Order: sequence, then structure tokens, then C-alpha cells
Amino acid sequence: MTFSIADLVAQHSSDKFDLHEQHLNNQMVRMLKTIGYDRHYKRAIGQYLYDQNDTEYLDLLSGFGVFAIGRNHPAVISALQETLTLELPNLVQMDVSILSGLLAKAILKTTPDNLGKMFFCNSGTESVEAAIKFARYVTRREKIVFCEHGYHGLTLGALSLNGEKIFREGFGPLLPECRAIPFNDLESLEKALAGKDVAAFIVEPVQGKGVNVPDDHYLPEVERLCKKYGTLFVADEVQTGLGRTGKFWAVDHWQVKPDMICMAKALSGGFVPVGAVAMTQKIMDTVFNRMDRAIVHGSTFSKNNMAMAAGLATLRVMEDEKLVENGARIGTDIINSLSALTEKYEFLKEVRGKGMMIAIEFKSPKSLKLKAAWGMLEAANKGLFCQMITIPLFKEHHMLTQVAGHGMNVVKLLPPLTLTQKDRDHIITAFDKAIADTHQIPGSIWDLGKNLASHALKVKKSQ
Repeated sequence: MTFSIADLVAQHSSDKFDLHEQHLNNQMVRMLKTIGYDRHYKRAIGQYLYDQNDTEYLDLLSGFGVFAIGRNHPAVISALQETLTLELPNLVQMDVSILSGLLAKAILKTTPDNLGKMFFCNSGTESVEAAIKFARYVTRREKIVFCEHGYHGLTLGALSLNGEKIFREGFGPLLPECRAIPFNDLESLEKALAGKDVAAFIVEPVQGKGVNVPDDHYLPEVERLCKKYGTLFVADEVQTGLGRTGKFWAVDHWQVKPDMICMAKALSGGFVPVGAVAMTQKIMDTVFNRMDRAIVHGSTFSKNNMAMAAGLATLRVMEDEKLVENGARIGTDIINSLSALTEKYEFLKEVRGKGMMIAIEFKSPKSLKLKAAWGMLEAANKGLFCQMITIPLFKEHHMLTQVAGHGMNVVKLLPPLTLTQKDRDHIITAFDKAIADTHQIPGSIWDLGKNLASHALKVKKSQ
């Protein structure tokens, strides 16, 4: 009997929500149905998703940054198909593979010149786990410093560096000797490092939760302070890397040289999970310092041929199609165009970001009627106002966005780097209309707001 994925998908095309309710996370299904995001997507090309009615949606989340080159890129598909037909030896454990060597070489051509070695793993959170272990071994120190509101993954070590309480609550005790400090605060950082007992300071160059961009002098001073106190400077570029911020690496905006860079997400092209850590020669040589330590840290599937082929093809696509440059140009245009709306709308506080990593933040207005409506939503659930932006963007403008973090009045965009001028115009027009509608009281959008507030209050009472 022939096994066919296409037949399976066709037979169960309308079953996905039932399957998840029965066998997976039913709360995710409840959430999607509550906010009206329960669509049956049938295909995906580039920056677009298509549902069963062939309605086109502009995906401004790109799988949380995974699909930087767009979905189902033909060049990566071709590379993976070719890899499957070559009958290459794969995961020969007492051997090393050519594709992992080639991908390591290709990545290191893009990183700051102090980084000369690569370690491969399967995800961003695994890359952070590796960085924690390597930093502790190299420095012989236990303490790790990270930033409030930072996000570094959800496995136990990475979770210990998570700056959001909602992710940590109930999963302790976590790793000891991990301390949070405010982001973009050099005084706090120096106090934390002054005892010369911190192994690493791990920081996102631009924070993902909220898209918080540091002052221009922050990361250069981070580098200086880490060197001064013997602490390793680790840049978590899982989300910001590979062109997301308009430079290949976000640290390139400030011309700093971390001791390690963690990466994942976009490196896979969206096909096969792959993560990595770029590091100095000294770190690699210290951790793997003897032949009997050659396997002291690793991951079974980390250098598999499919992941390495996907990474190599993704890097080629980014170079050939000049996607970093396109992301910088279109992203800056979106930021500037949306920023211009702040003078027009009371609810709009600011628009910030770099490249295709964009935050649209909202605030309490001055007008009494608008202020009272805002207060009603905030009392029900902090950050609820943003659902009055994201839900209409989805339902009326067929645009997929998200709130930037728990309890935040920030809408976040992480579009593919492939956006066109037409996409840019659609984004500006849609946001202009969605924000304008929130200033009409009474109005249909505030009927939605009242329903959202009522639901949020019921949830609070049931807890």
C-alpha cells in the first residue's frame, strides 16, 4: 500500500482543530476560536497564506521570524529534494559531515571577525543552553546576568533567563545564580558585574518582547564592561539575526563583537529546525580541550544533512535576492510611515524598531471619552486594546499580526524580508483604518472591545 501525505491531508483537511482539541493543546484551539483566528490554511507562498476559500493573508509574523525568506522558497525546496536523493551518509556518530563544515564556514563569513568557531544544535533555546554551559566552563563562574523582559527560550536553563513572570511561574526552582537587571541600564549592569563573579551577560540586541531598541551607546558599553570584569558577552540573535533588523546581525548596527552569538529561526528557511552558536576560538578550545572531551556537549540531530542543506540554501537565497537590503529599505519605510500617524491619532504613542522588527505602541489618550473607554479595557485586562487593532487587521484586512507580549499595549510585526512596496502600502492603509476606527465612540469596534472586556473579566473570576 502506498503511503501518501497528500492523501492524508486531503482526507483530514477539516479535522485539524478537532485533532488538536483531542490530542494536543486544546487551550490553543479555544484561544484561536475566541478571537476569530480559526482559519483552515491550505497553502503558503512567500509572505502570503491562503485559506480554503483562496483568500490571501499577508503574514506579518513569519512564524515568529522563522520565514525571513518567505514560506516554501523554491531554492530551499530544491536543495532539500536534492539532498534526499544523494543517499549521503547522515549522522554517522563516529565521523564528521561535510555539509556542517560548509555551513559553519558560510556563517562565520557573516559574523564579527573575532568569532571563529561554530556549534550546531536544533533550536534557539538549545543555543542558549549551550552558551550558558560554555560560559560557566570557560570562566569557572556560576552567575548569569540577563535583562528584564528578555526572552531566551523555554527549556529549564533558558527559562531561568526569561524576564517574563508568566513563562516562569510554576516551573521552579530554576537555575540558581541567575539575575535580572533592567535593559538599557549600564549602571545596573556594572553593579552586577563588579564582583567579577559573573560568567556571562546574555542579551538580545533588540528585545523581542516589546521590540525595545537600546540607546546607541549601550551595546558598545556592554562590550567594554564585560571585558573589564572578565564576563563573556553573549548576544542572543535568535530573533534579531540573519537580516531581521536591516543588518545581517543586529550587533552590526553598533559594531560590537560579542564572545558568542546565538542563532536559529531564520537559519532554517522554515523547513528543518537548526540552531547554532558562533564563538571565539578560545571558548571552543577551552570547552573541548582534550580528545576525551570531544563529545562533552552535543545534540543527536544537530548536524543532520537536511538541516545543514536548508541553512546553506537559505544563506544563498538571502545573498542572491539581497533580502537584508530589502528588509532594511521596506522596514524603515514602514516605521517612518506609521510614525507619521502619531500626530493624527491620540491612541498611538510611537512606532519603533529596526528593519523588519517593528513595534506599534498605544497609550491612554487625553480626550475624556477615549480615556474612559481605554480605562474600561485596561481594568478588564492590561493590553486588551491591542486586540481591537489585531483582530480587525486580520478579519477585515487579512493581515496576521500579534500583541508583542503579555500585558503590553504593543502590536509587533516580524514580516518576511521579502515584502514588496505593494505590501508596504497595504500595511499603512490597514493600520490607518484600524487605528481610526478605535477613535469612533460609539462604534462597532468598541462593541468588540466590550465583548473582549466581558470575556476577560469572566476569565478572571473563574481563576
